[in-house]
Formats: sequence, structure tokens, C-alpha cells
Amino acid sequence: MKETIAIIAALLAIVGNAPYLIDILKGRVKPHAYTWFVWSIVSAIILFGQLSKGAGVGAIPTAASEIFTIIIFLFSLKFGFKGITKIDTFFLCLALLGLIPWLLTKDPTVSVIIAVLIDVIAFVPTIRKTWLEPKTETSILFGMNVVRHTLALFSLQAYNIATTLHSIVMITANSLMTVLILQKKKRKYT
Repeated sequence: MKETIAIIAALLAIVGNAPYLIDILKGRVKPHAYTWFVWSIVSAIILFGQLSKGAGVGAIPTAASEIFTIIIFLFSLKFGFKGITKIDTFFLCLALLGLIPWLLTKDPTVSVIIAVLIDVIAFVPTIRKTWLEPKTETSILFGMNVVRHTLALFSLQAYNIATTLHSIVMITANSLMTVLILQKKKRKYT
């Protein structure tokens, strides 16, 4: 049963990310390169933390998502948002500085906690960009991430901070991002 849930969650990563990639190529979405760069690093840390703490097949959705996160980061370099500000650079540096304690501790649980904090910090440039220019994002990816992370929780083979924290925080963050996109677009077009 857990394998089926993990596969469904991984498929949701594909279903949520594929249209996002198409929207990037069509110029409808402009991902923030800093955010996606940090998310690429953080997702890898979380994936390895989950694997080392027994997530088992529950790590499959994280792995599927990591592949797309790297691809979106690479696309963002060419097709992404170009209005990088000093505050964006500040949050990038803050997120990257957060990697130092992880490198020093080498403990999977501490690493995941730090990575999740970095993940949340990495959201800030994208939230700022979306607040100012809601048309540069689509709610499909973030809404699908809510469902994917919820299913990922049910597919875990071990439940501990290292295996669950990221999905719990991402359910919250992606829910907020989805609401922000939908509300800003609704206000802008009504």
C-alpha cells in the first residue's frame, strides 16, 4: 500500500511540474533562479536525510521532485525572473550560510531541520516576486505540491523528524503560496 501511495505522490510531482516547465518555455511563468537554486540543494539534503532515517519508498516522491527542481533551476537561468534585488541576494546568502551547520553536524535529523529552515527562507524571493507580479507564477505546481506532500507522508516507512518535517512544512508553505497566487490574480483581474 505504501508503495502505491509513493508512486502516486511521485506521479503528482510529474503532473505538477510538467505544466510548470511548459509554462516557463511559453513565458507564462518566470521562476526565481535564487529560490530554485537553493531548493535544488535543500531537496538533495532532505532526500538523503530521509533515506538515512528509514523513509524507504516514502523518499520516492522527494526524488522525483528533486529531478524537476534541478531542471526548473536550469530553466530559470535563461527564462526566469530577471528583477533580482539586494534583498533577494540577502536571502540567497542567508540560505547558503545555513548549509554550514549542516556540513558541521553531519547528523541527518539536524541536517533536515536546517534544510527545512533554508527551504522556507528560499521561498521569500519567490513570495516577493509573486506578490508584485502574480502573473509570473501558476497555482498548479504549488497546489499539486500540497497533495503530493500529503500523500508522501502516508507513504513513509518510518516516521521521525527527518522523514516528516519537510512535508509538513511544505504543505503549509505551498498552501500559502497557492492562496497568494489565486488571491493576487483574482484581485488584479476583477
